[in-house]
Amino acid sequence: MDYQVSARKYRPGTFDDVIGQPHVVQTLMNAVSTKRVAHAYLFSGTRGVGKTTVARIFAKALNCGQGPTSHPCDTCENCREITLGNSVDVIEIDGASNTSVDDVREIRENVKFAPFRGQFRVYIIDEVHMLSNSAFNALLKTLEEPPAHAVFIFATTEIHKIPVTILSRCQHYNFRRIARSEIVQRLRHVATQDHLTLEERSFMALARASEGSMRDALSLLDQAIAYSGKAISHADLELLLGAVPQELVQGLIRAILTQDSPAALASLASLLDRGHDLRAYCADVVEHIRNLLVAAVVPGTTELRSLIETSEEDLNQLSSDAKTVTPEQLQELLAIFIHTEDSLRFSTHPRFVMETAAVRATRLLRARPTDLLASRQISPSSNPKLVGEPEKPKNAPAAPPTRKPVGQPPPAFKAGKGEQPMPSPNPSPKPPVDSAAATPSTRSPRVASQPPILLWELVQEEIAASFPNIAPFLEAGRFVGLEGGVVTIGFAKQATVARARLEKEENTRVISQLCERQIGQPTRVRIIELTETHPQGLTMAQARAAKEQEHRAALFEQAKTNPTVKQALEIFGVELAEVRSIAQQETSE
Repeated sequence: MDYQVSARKYRPGTFDDVIGQPHVVQTLMNAVSTKRVAHAYLFSGTRGVGKTTVARIFAKALNCGQGPTSHPCDTCENCREITLGNSVDVIEIDGASNTSVDDVREIRENVKFAPFRGQFRVYIIDEVHMLSNSAFNALLKTLEEPPAHAVFIFATTEIHKIPVTILSRCQHYNFRRIARSEIVQRLRHVATQDHLTLEERSFMALARASEGSMRDALSLLDQAIAYSGKAISHADLELLLGAVPQELVQGLIRAILTQDSPAALASLASLLDRGHDLRAYCADVVEHIRNLLVAAVVPGTTELRSLIETSEEDLNQLSSDAKTVTPEQLQELLAIFIHTEDSLRFSTHPRFVMETAAVRATRLLRARPTDLLASRQISPSSNPKLVGEPEKPKNAPAAPPTRKPVGQPPPAFKAGKGEQPMPSPNPSPKPPVDSAAATPSTRSPRVASQPPILLWELVQEEIAASFPNIAPFLEAGRFVGLEGGVVTIGFAKQATVARARLEKEENTRVISQLCERQIGQPTRVRIIELTETHPQGLTMAQARAAKEQEHRAALFEQAKTNPTVKQALEIFGVELAEVRSIAQQETSE
């Protein structure tokens, strides 16, 4: 024979040559060695992973001149006939073209004849799921009680189409996809035998394109040889495979890491000019970011090799790039591009979708934990509460009284007994209180260590704006305090629904991430049930309502003292009914 494709030329001839299926090989070798050979086997798995090959090797092991043996010689007459496919004792049937009951009846008639050369008559039925229901039913009795010299081996890529009556009569072996590292190792062996010249990354590109199929990898290698000859350049291979060049993927990643939006858009423009598919490109970007995330959280190089199947050079580059970003930022990048990959399937403007994601990703890394504070202008009227420690207990000594400014109206809402008074809507900002000036009786030991300050009202605003699905449940609780990196939120005993909703992991994660971004250190959210031992206070919803009421009362009093309003009331002989601020009026309109 002048030429054989690599998939046939390098097809394994013995169990020792099979790669990627150690669980199947070991079981079959032990079955032959201990003479526990079953009468029916079912091999399932994706294309090109060795189902038919292992079936032939198993037939050799049963009919070898030295056997049955778990190590067939592959040189005797029986083994050579099985390899060439002309053995009278090993019958290979294509299930796709022999689907009728008559074909199965022919098998039933011939299975009773003893083998001619070997010790077993082996029937290998490939793509067995293509048989009709009638054919399966005709095979049932023979399959359950075949002659002692008969062995059936079925192979299929669609195990779900096999009737359970057939499955229950067979030993089922599931063939897994072959790992990229094993495919690369096999391709290196083939390249050495055929004197081929390939770059290291070319082997990985072939393994990636094969999707776990050894036959596909060897077929792609043959195709590359036909295109480029014995010396295969990586550029030619990428052009042949239609894969996205890794330089373009790395160009976008570098633009994201350096926060360079123009460079990211230029990389996308170059990709489109070369005619590559955006969905395939986005999938490669997702894989690269995933590899960065793994490199960021796995410290050892040895562990990385087992988790990331790539070349040593790329592995070192990933480890270097992963040091410039945090795992949390990489998770956000991963979420952006996974969502983009889904959007590309249905969008009529895929370029715009990808460009938007690229710009968003390049600007994402500019955010820092303090950006939430810097991006918001804290209005003096909002007077956010500075939180650095838990609320004071009931018996804590009261702070010294402060003088009330002249002309300031009294608040309309007065906190009840045991309730925390709400902050005053005084528009003039109050200077921060120096913790060192506090009396020793009112200071806890943690004040001296200056715990992080958490503006809880900003956290509430962020949740209300970005996560409206959990905001109402959060407002049913009460902020207890921040201590030791733990944010405590309490719920009354009757607020079971709201508490259960907030206790979900994804919701507590949202709150903790917002707190982390503000105070710049890891935080954890703890949900508790409020008891009588906890200080009394208002829920977040009650506090917000009280603040709004107090603010309206302050506006009302300010309006009554305004000379123009006073004169209008006296002229028309009316009373002041309602007061709205200009911003509130525009919002309502």
